[in-house]
Amino acid sequence: MNVVFGKEYLCELYEQGKTSNKKYRFQPEVIKKYKRCIDILISTSSIESLFAFNSLRYEVLSGDKKGTSSIRVNDQYRIEFIVSNNTEESTITICTIIELSNHYK
Repeated sequence: MNVVFGKEYLCELYEQGKTSNKKYRFQPEVIKKYKRCIDILISTSSIESLFAFNSLRYEVLSGDKKGTSSIRVNDQYRIEFIVSNNTEESTITICTIIELSNHYK
């Protein structure tokens, strides 16, 4: 699966383990698990293969976040993303990471 980061801080967290934007500060354990979840997204061939990872708790969101999917980083944080399929080539799934959000805020 191709992963595209919608915001720069998400890319920085994945590549560097920290971000220059002071608004987005996370605990080291959250960043470690975030990287692991992104690695899983990159390594999977289709969105259906996320169901095999029970710890991710993949779900399609509803309500005001309709059209968005999410996987869990831990009990408190989740990664929200949009899935789109490119049908020109042999089914390439592009996953645009929108946000690392505190689920209960």
